[in-house]
Amino acid sequence: MVRRSGRRPGNQDTRTSILEAARAAFAEKGYDKASIRAIAGDAGVDPALVHHYFGTKEKLFLAVMNAPINPGELIPQALEGPREQAGERLIRLAIGVWDSPAGSAALAVFRSALSNEWTARLLREFVVTQILRRAVGEIIEDQAEAPMRSALVATQIAGTMVTRYVLRIEPLAGADPDTIAAAVGPNIQRFLTDPMPEVFKQP
Repeated sequence: MVRRSGRRPGNQDTRTSILEAARAAFAEKGYDKASIRAIAGDAGVDPALVHHYFGTKEKLFLAVMNAPINPGELIPQALEGPREQAGERLIRLAIGVWDSPAGSAALAVFRSALSNEWTARLLREFVVTQILRRAVGEIIEDQAEAPMRSALVATQIAGTMVTRYVLRIEPLAGADPDTIAAAVGPNIQRFLTDPMPEVFKQP
């Protein structure tokens, strides 16, 4: 990416420039490797302006994704309670978000990711760093297993969301949250806490 010369004053164009630079940085480098300083440089602004508009890198990422919810606020609530019931609480949380007014925004992002590679990269970073890392990292005991456990948890949650809200396959599409939580929660729990098959363990 060609960096813009000079520094921009604080205005709406500045905010837009920061978001454009951040979108490119998060998609190209991933959330962990993208830095506020580099994003500010690409946007042609002082890093202080990035902090002024967005506060933290996490909040900037949420703005880039136009995220309807903040996982950092919701997931800790879902993790409160017995460890052996975490799977059910997580699927209830996902259903609660998608059933709420925020669900339409989540659906729009998901559909865009199916046809746009950059949006798909951003969505993957969002799911991994903002959702799965928080949800799985707090529960599992062996952090070396976190990537595989996270991916397996995603198969259940993402699969349920697609089936219920995108494809709208009955009877799942019309099922009440309690029924879905009772059916899917144990699978998520197994991926969170049951011993991992040897084939999935790191060499």
